[in-house]
Amino acid sequence: MLAIRLQRNGRAHYPVYRIIVQEAQRHPLSGRVVAEVGYYNPETKAITLDKEKIKFYLDNGAQPSGRVIRILKAEKIALPKWVKDPLEKHAKAKHADKLRKNQPKEEAAPSAEATAEPAEEAKTEA
Repeated sequence: MLAIRLQRNGRAHYPVYRIIVQEAQRHPLSGRVVAEVGYYNPETKAITLDKEKIKFYLDNGAQPSGRVIRILKAEKIALPKWVKDPLEKHAKAKHADKLRKNQPKEEAAPSAEATAEPAEEAKTEA
């Protein structure tokens, strides 16, 4: 099975990606690339695609990765019906009960009332 995925190039802290078609079992850096179908620069948001090649490989069963699906949708390339949208990731707090916003509110006024009550008790005892 073929996969359409991103292959990182560029230097440290400045990634540039090639959009490649490759066997799904291979690692993107293995060097065995079937075809190169575009480029993506996340810094400048520049995208260059060979739409005819992408259409050919999609029609022949190449499965795009989640990020490639988003890039293809942004470029308004029609995807086959069998391509599933990538799942939205939602971060969850590990210990939500320990977060400050989930703690019970402390009252600021009780300290003033607490000092007034012992004085009244002292008068009633005397």
